[in-house]
Amino acid sequence: MTLEHPPIETGQRSTSLADTALALVQAMRPKQWTKNLIVFAALIFDLQLDNPGRVLVAVAAFLTFCLASGSVYLINDLLDREADRRHPTKRHRPIASGRLPERVAVLAAAASIVAAPALGLLIRPGFGLILAVYIASMLAYSLWIKHVVILDVFAIAAGFVLRAAGGAVALDVPISPWLYVCTVLLALFLGFGKRRNEIKVLEDAAGQHRRNLEEYSVGLLDQLIMLTAAATIMSYSLYSFTAPTLPDNHAMMLTIPFVLYGIFRYLLLVYVREEGGAPEQLLLTDRPLMVSVLLWAAAVVAVLYGPLS
Repeated sequence: MTLEHPPIETGQRSTSLADTALALVQAMRPKQWTKNLIVFAALIFDLQLDNPGRVLVAVAAFLTFCLASGSVYLINDLLDREADRRHPTKRHRPIASGRLPERVAVLAAAASIVAAPALGLLIRPGFGLILAVYIASMLAYSLWIKHVVILDVFAIAAGFVLRAAGGAVALDVPISPWLYVCTVLLALFLGFGKRRNEIKVLEDAAGQHRRNLEEYSVGLLDQLIMLTAAATIMSYSLYSFTAPTLPDNHAMMLTIPFVLYGIFRYLLLVYVREEGGAPEQLLLTDRPLMVSVLLWAAAVVAVLYGPLS
């Protein structure tokens, strides 16, 4: 007599693993990895874009930052899973919805937290240190700072500055202080716009989703948005004709209209269409905004590397 074993349900097992893997990638928020593109700023503005070796280093730095930011998003969603379940859109996130098991998310986050700085050290020791500082600051944000009014948006802006600094350190090149100033102001502008959208969408339930939203008001955020928008425009304009690393013909001023349009377009999306809750998603879904960013990038390359240099 022979014993017949039950068939192995490879198809079902494969599907389950595939769904979990897909949910894990989604929980690491690849759409928000566009924020890490600021790592390439040092490469572009230090006139290294035509150096293949430097480009590879910048790409490696970008991917490492994606791994680091992905680990932070996993931890943030683990901590916010109950609050996210009360949010009209965030309740669909992989962890909040239950598509990604919490144990898998914890293991993936722990592995990424260790791997990202380790890989950064291989690129350049200073870059590994910046990655460690970035992860530590973002964990502090997830655990405490995000509940502190105004300071929460400053913490988000610090993350952008660390990205810009990381790109410069990875390539071992100096970078204009103006870029840091513009980065901080633009990040504050987007962050306050995001907070305004959260209050408008959640209304009376805003405080239940995040405690510090009770201390914000639409009026206060409107003033902060206008202030940071004006400061961003002024800072970028000054940068475009005073930075010593730019061409002497002041051709970088030709890129100012694209910055103006991008900011005005975002204001329209925030105030008229109430779509400012996810700036990184708007960059990928709003065609006029995306075109303005691409045209700005093309104009910058033309000024620094092309006939306008």
